[in-house]
Amino acid sequence: MRTNVVFTLTGPDRIGIVEEVTRVLFELGGNVETSRMARLGGEFAILMLVAMPEERRSGLEAAFAPLVAQGYKVTVGQTEASRAAEHIGWLPYQVEVTGADHEGIVHEVAAGLSRLGINIESAETCTTAAPVSGTPLFTMTAQVVVPPGVAATDWVAALSAAADESNVDIEVTAL
Repeated sequence: MRTNVVFTLTGPDRIGIVEEVTRVLFELGGNVETSRMARLGGEFAILMLVAMPEERRSGLEAAFAPLVAQGYKVTVGQTEASRAAEHIGWLPYQVEVTGADHEGIVHEVAAGLSRLGINIESAETCTTAAPVSGTPLFTMTAQVVVPPGVAATDWVAALSAAADESNVDIEVTAL
């Protein structure tokens, strides 16, 4: 029988770290089903949903002991099948936020969505320098799911009002 685990690794960025992690998972019979990986500053972060034989799950932490000894942090969490079905029937949207970077943008958007009962499924943020002035510009792209019965006009209007207060632009697209 197979089980699903959420696997994370963070630590120094270096060539070969993805190969090493995926080799260990493969040798344990694991299959990477979904993943996100990113270099954040000088650190590298891996987040994966891994399907693997249930009987090999107990050896997962030990298999990564050599990386932990090198300063990497590894976590493994069991997933619950019932949690994957919690948002069936909810409507998917993409939310894009852009504007001059300042503290609190992610919090304000997340708080606004949470107040409306909307779940963030995934989100990516970044800052870049404006071409001429070098002013830091913020971008956030989030995939959200909205409960059935919540009118798009209502939640988009509320989110737009919050965006105005944060002095950012928000664009919502149905998926």
